[in-house]
Amino acid sequence: MRLTRPARRSHPETIVALIDVVFFLLVFFMLIGRMDATAPFVVTPPVASTASEMPGGGATVSVSAAGDLALNGTVMEAGALRDGLARLLAATPGLLVRINAHQQAELRRILPLVAQIDGMGARDVVLVVTPAEGG
Repeated sequence: MRLTRPARRSHPETIVALIDVVFFLLVFFMLIGRMDATAPFVVTPPVASTASEMPGGGATVSVSAAGDLALNGTVMEAGALRDGLARLLAATPGLLVRINAHQQAELRRILPLVAQIDGMGARDVVLVVTPAEGG
């Protein structure tokens, strides 16, 4: 009687290492990426003498030095911005709204905007500032 050994099977390639790498990349990019909308134009916030930690979430209104407006990274006119904010606040009552205004933006453009947003029912209106050196 002649016995034959079964043919050796090669071990299947394991993809566990690949899954780990993909998971670490996903976590890495989630940690370093910003989830907020960025301004479509250059915005250098004013420097604050005192400040607290920036709250997360909500909507971002950007104001350029020239007075251009943007909502969540989309440039728009004042009327369209008001309508967009009204829709956001209707969908999410008590929404937090951040105003990211350039340090050279005129206050006469920002204060009416704050009053309008507050009148629409925003929970909080927060002005984005740059912390002072050593503060």
